[in-house]
Amino acid sequence: MLNGSPSPTTASTASHSLEHELIEKLVAEIETVVLGKNHQIRLALACLFSQGHLLIEDLPGMGKTTLAHSLAAVLGFSFKRVQFTSDLLPVDIIGAAIFDSHKQQFQFQPGPVFSQVLLADEINRATPKAQSALLEAMEERQVSVDGVSHPLPEPFFVIATQNPVSQTGTFPLPESQLDRFLMRIELGYPDPRAERQMMQGSNPRLRIDQLKAVLTLEQLRQIQHRTEQIHLSEPILDYIQRLVHFSRQCGDFDLGLSPRGALALIRSARSWALMEGREYVIPEDVQQVLPCVAEHRLRGGSNHTTHRGASLTRQMLDAVDVLE
Repeated sequence: MLNGSPSPTTASTASHSLEHELIEKLVAEIETVVLGKNHQIRLALACLFSQGHLLIEDLPGMGKTTLAHSLAAVLGFSFKRVQFTSDLLPVDIIGAAIFDSHKQQFQFQPGPVFSQVLLADEINRATPKAQSALLEAMEERQVSVDGVSHPLPEPFFVIATQNPVSQTGTFPLPESQLDRFLMRIELGYPDPRAERQMMQGSNPRLRIDQLKAVLTLEQLRQIQHRTEQIHLSEPILDYIQRLVHFSRQCGDFDLGLSPRGALALIRSARSWALMEGREYVIPEDVQQVLPCVAEHRLRGGSNHTTHRGASLTRQMLDAVDVLE
């Protein structure tokens, strides 16, 4: 059997059922504000459960910031927002050592990065120097100032939004920083029904304050721990490895998936299986998360102006069989 599903115990099944119920409650609460985007909401939560960071890219006015605010509200964790602009400096993000005249010594004043949920709004409107201030934070969960390392709160979840790189005043994120984001999603235009609801109702952003915190820190830890325990069979690992190798060996790819990208795919597939109420990964889980995990990491040999790889991920899925 390809999914290699293990035989679940009664206790694990009951625990899994409670977690699935909590996840559905989270999705339903966010959907009261972010209309018609069930799939994107689930991907965002899967990213959190995988202990990764989320990049939301789309045109202005598509609800990127609204989704980020809604996620922070239902989590109930400390939340800070930084508007990235061309004059933003690294100290505006991570903080700085300031001289205390009373104590006659420098004291570190933490910046907004010291929060459990950080919204980096329009991250690609800042210069590469400001963007790089997040590199250590996102990877190591700490920042270093004047040779001293300062740990960040737990959990530390970065939600970054960015406008398409073709728009005026943007600085494309370098590959090294794109690779720090576990997933990249797009919201797209709403379907007619959801858009009609928006037109007939009040501004969705005004309803964010009415959202209830659904998830506690302990519950998040339990779900993240459960995600790591989702069963991954040898045939599924073989399938993932063939996808990764195809991205590296096919001549149409200038940049293939790195080992970090391969691990990101595994973590995301496990989270998606959990979101679907299963204790094991099936090929459909891998296929569902592959675009949001791989597209921002891939680049075609004839396409050096954009990081989008939608056609490349489709090529991977079409060319690589589930069964060898």
